Amino acid sequence: MTNTDSDTADEAQTGAERSTDTDGPPVSASPPDTTVQTTGTDHVTLVGSNADDTVAFYRDVLGMRLVLRQPNLDRPEVTHLFFDSGDGRLVTFFVDESRDSEPADQEPGVGAVHHLAFRIDHERLDAVRERLADGGYGYSEYDRGAFHALYTTDHNGLTIELVVDKYAIPDDRRAEVLAHAQSERVAADDDFVDDDHVEAALDALDLPVERRDVPDAPAGRGYTE
Repeated sequence: MTNTDSDTADEAQTGAERSTDTDGPPVSASPPDTTVQTTGTDHVTLVGSNADDTVAFYRDVLGMRLVLRQPNLDRPEVTHLFFDSGDGRLVTFFVDESRDSEPADQEPGVGAVHHLAFRIDHERLDAVRERLADGGYGYSEYDRGAFHALYTTDHNGLTIELVVDKYAIPDDRRAEVLAHAQSERVAADDDFVDDDHVEAALDALDLPVERRDVPDAPAGRGYTE
């Protein structure tokens, strides 16, 4: 969908406040009226296996910098590894040399981590596929509507998603773009956000609409188009 006049753009500015699914909470780019206001993600910590295998995947395959290694301050017999995911935000692991890596299928339950997602440069998509294949890591590839993604697993079977933005979206405007795209999706009675909705959101927010050169792929196992 494309906006055709200035009134449409004005309406889209409040669209994020209006856009709700009938069976879910309202979607909005506006901060909620709460006492606590988070300012960003600092780090996510997982229980890892051993240091060598963890470094081999997260540093040597994904290219994250290992920026800190020290004892777990609550359990000094365990080592705490800190990796920079690329933008200063951290993913950390509690590792122990007595633990073996277990590359088995994971079935996470309520409260568990389902997967980790990291952004990659769209121009390096081919190189990422090649690096995963060279390392013996299988992958699948999907067009997730708002973005494109590769899925693989780490040395312990944890699902890792590598996200490519299909459009250049400024980090400080991402919430606005997604909320406006949601409004467009609901108005069109579509199942999920896709290119048309993102393009309409970018246009309404006076942001450049430049689709990057990423390949076509299925939307997911539940959708074939």
